[in-house]
Amino acid sequence: MNLRKTFRHDEPHAPTSALNDILFILLLFFLIISTLANPNVVKLSIPKAKSDTKSKQTVVVSIDAKQHFFVATKAVSVDSLQSDIARMVAKSQDAEPTVVINADKDATADNIVAVMRAAHELNIRTVLAVENKNR
Repeated sequence: MNLRKTFRHDEPHAPTSALNDILFILLLFFLIISTLANPNVVKLSIPKAKSDTKSKQTVVVSIDAKQHFFVATKAVSVDSLQSDIARMVAKSQDAEPTVVINADKDATADNIVAVMRAAHELNIRTVLAVENKNR
């Protein structure tokens, strides 16, 4: 009479049932954070230059290829451009506000000058954003 039980020797394994949940939560977290990384995103292909200038971005004004104006990501008309820039500068309360112009390479010079004129009337420095050719 054999009273000993025979055990099956299974391969040892680590429990991974919670790993799928953790990976899904991490993936969701990184997807949400990546969309919040740069809230001032308007698809543009900006002109290239030999060197670039770094400037603190108080207000970002974008002009797309269809000649539409955006202050931050809000679409604005040419007539309300100055008031929208003034409102954004008042919100930021920077000592030296700067308007960064992100103009598509197909944007007309008239529209770029309109943004510069609006900033000049508010006594705000303007910087035209370009892509560095060396990169």
